[in-house]
Amino acid sequence: MTQVMQFVETLPPEEVARANFYALLARLFYAAPDAALLDAIAAAGEIEAEDGGIAAAWQGLARAATAADPEAVRDEYDTAFVGTGKAPVTLYACAYSIRYSSETPLAQLRSELAALGLERREDASEPEDHIAALCDTMRHLIAEQKSPLEMQSQFFGRWMRPAFEPLCDAIERDPNTAFYKHVGHFAKAFLLLEQSGFEMF
Repeated sequence: MTQVMQFVETLPPEEVARANFYALLARLFYAAPDAALLDAIAAAGEIEAEDGGIAAAWQGLARAATAADPEAVRDEYDTAFVGTGKAPVTLYACAYSIRYSSETPLAQLRSELAALGLERREDASEPEDHIAALCDTMRHLIAEQKSPLEMQSQFFGRWMRPAFEPLCDAIERDPNTAFYKHVGHFAKAFLLLEQSGFEMF
């Protein structure tokens, strides 16, 4: 997982957009945005998309970033996703996808990441199923490995598809979220678009 967004400029425009959206989501889910990131989101302008849902969700996020106070957003992130004891909303995908107590999805995820040539950084404190880490893995597959869509689809389907809708719904429902309701709404719109694209593929 990385704290710095790594945008890409050497892919077809639609792939650049996909990788950059994953990078942005990874950053927003890893930690609360600072003033510079909020300003960048606010100033990014509209996005063009055939699916009006993602365009509207992006506009909502941009408006929320324009009005947001960085300190208040940081407190919101800590309250909603860190908390004291059990966080009101967990950002770990396995919490939304485990069906049986005998499942060991983290071991499976680590094995799959190793097969992709990825491993957890020594200074990383979060498990690999953190939604920020999964988004960053998708960015890596698109932008750095330039992996075939089949490989991207397999990773997405196994690790993100079961979790992203219940996670985003939990974020939008939680009374502690304000700015992050818009993050959750945009994340859901974007990831549903990704899911549809993979299904067509």
